[in-house]
Amino acid sequence: MKNSTHRSHRFALAVLLCGLLSACAGSPGSGRLTAPPATPPQPEGASAITAKPGWVHRRQAVAAANPLAAEAGAHILRAGGSAVDAAIAVQMVLTLVEPQSSGIGGGAFLLHHDGQRVQAFDGRETAPAAATEALFLNDQGQPLPFATAVNSGRSVGVPGAVAMLAMAHKEHGRLPWARLFEPAISLADKGFAVSQRLHTLLKDDATLRNDPVAKAYFYRADGTPHPVGHVLRNPELAHVLRQIAANGPPALHEGAVARAIVAKVQQHAGLPGRVSAAQGRSQASSHRSPEGKGTPMTLGDLQRYQPKQREALCHDHAAAQRALRICGFPPPSSGALAVGQILGLLSRTPSAAAALEGDAPSANWLHHYAEASRLAFADRAQYVADPDFVAAPGEQWLSLLAPAYLDQRARLIGDKAAASVTHGQPGGAVSAWAPMPAQPEYGTSHISIVDARGNALSMTTTIEAAFGARLMVTTDPSRPGGFLLNNQLTDFSFTPRSAEGRPVANRVEPGKRPRSSMSPTLVFDRHTGELLASTGSPGGAFIIHFTAKTLHGMFQWGLTPQAAIDLPNIGTLGGPLMLEAGRFPPATVQALEQRGHEVREAPMPSGLQAIQRGTQNGHSVWLGGADPRREGIVSGD
Repeated sequence: MKNSTHRSHRFALAVLLCGLLSACAGSPGSGRLTAPPATPPQPEGASAITAKPGWVHRRQAVAAANPLAAEAGAHILRAGGSAVDAAIAVQMVLTLVEPQSSGIGGGAFLLHHDGQRVQAFDGRETAPAAATEALFLNDQGQPLPFATAVNSGRSVGVPGAVAMLAMAHKEHGRLPWARLFEPAISLADKGFAVSQRLHTLLKDDATLRNDPVAKAYFYRADGTPHPVGHVLRNPELAHVLRQIAANGPPALHEGAVARAIVAKVQQHAGLPGRVSAAQGRSQASSHRSPEGKGTPMTLGDLQRYQPKQREALCHDHAAAQRALRICGFPPPSSGALAVGQILGLLSRTPSAAAALEGDAPSANWLHHYAEASRLAFADRAQYVADPDFVAAPGEQWLSLLAPAYLDQRARLIGDKAAASVTHGQPGGAVSAWAPMPAQPEYGTSHISIVDARGNALSMTTTIEAAFGARLMVTTDPSRPGGFLLNNQLTDFSFTPRSAEGRPVANRVEPGKRPRSSMSPTLVFDRHTGELLASTGSPGGAFIIHFTAKTLHGMFQWGLTPQAAIDLPNIGTLGGPLMLEAGRFPPATVQALEQRGHEVREAPMPSGLQAIQRGTQNGHSVWLGGADPRREGIVSGD
């Protein structure tokens, strides 16, 4: 682990110097993916960079974004719990200590391996039954400003994380459901120390204070956030968690908690969770949405929510280290498809066998990576949405990863950056959809766990933007605290149709799950079926790049999980090529610009977690890595 520690310290120094020197700044109907006009925003603000040593565990391991959450999961494993048991404990603690990223008011994707099969548990939020595709359009038929939509009742999807975890626990849990809530309840009662990251994000957030419940909980009387080290208690969350522990998901989806959720959404002062009658008529007259008005989330929406089991999306990939079988989450996530396409296209370029240049990829590798990414994101914008509403191109999602299709798309990658890219026709598909215009995507947290019985999981969990919709739910205002609601519906396309009236696959529809970029990933040896790794990251649409970078680092460049995570972050959403500030030499940037890339350098605060099978002194071990850009650790035995 010495090498990865050295990389981490150099990484921290580079980012610190960059900050001190202030040098870190940096049409839908056409069938082409148009470039965003400006630097894409990052899902959460940057905070302290802390070098991580990498970890080695013999039997079992929990990688999570906060030490208290990781330790809670490890405690459950030591008590005889399964990987799923540990994930539930981790999620409940994250609701308390990392409220900006995930929680019981949001959703999650869980990929699970029981030693024999891979299952995909879908806890993605859904649109209310009365939502229309005009949800994020104003009375003139134009998309709402993104920040206006996020900070509103209109952005809140029906939460799904708790119901999904209960489904997974019913099949794979070993300890009683109620026991898994004990660490979070205890911490909520006793309190936890406000971390540097939480303090920084609270200080920088401009709108969370507008919610009186959140303001009373997170901030002092003078409007400043509680200082680092302040012991923050959340008796209201402890109360809610006790109810869920005793009664399961119905405690969240029915009764007093459900009524509090609905009231919070419907009574938003600025933009409640509904579409006005005037707006509905306006959009109907312009053929942009069906007649009628949308109504807010109701108790019925909460009561009707159902998690789903889906077939994991697995494909073969030939890496330098060995032949792999990579499994990810299928639509409504775009993650596995885009990661698979990027890695597959990159393997077909002259950079397939390129080595690192010091601690960073070369300009040549970055060029080919960027061009592969742009092709993948063009397909993503065209095809990917909730599979219960949108058919896969060529009748199967794996058509996007078919070798012949990747061969065809890779031939479009040249020596210069392409002026524009368009989607392909996997499986000969002729699409009636309009491509989704670019818009921001946010948040999340990631958990990777392996237990001593051979079970493993990769789970990405979210309330979307930092602090979600900035709506904090409480059942009793006399009790401090509560939990935050998601803004997940802003992952739908605000523009539902092209100028010609062609629908966008990822438009809002009643009961639909918005497209996601979450990329929980499990990696296996293609020949033996042995589990090799679990990984994933938060980061909005950049999740795809953070995950692809880490997989390539571990299996193409032979890095430890920590060293792969420490690699500089990169990515493009179809517009500028983003490079993590302070991590690349000027010559690399210049070489990319000479190839026609518009390069932007900025902080790119991922939150990667990874666990990989390795050997130490002749023994099989689990190597763990956690992102120095956040607070996570890997705990275990």
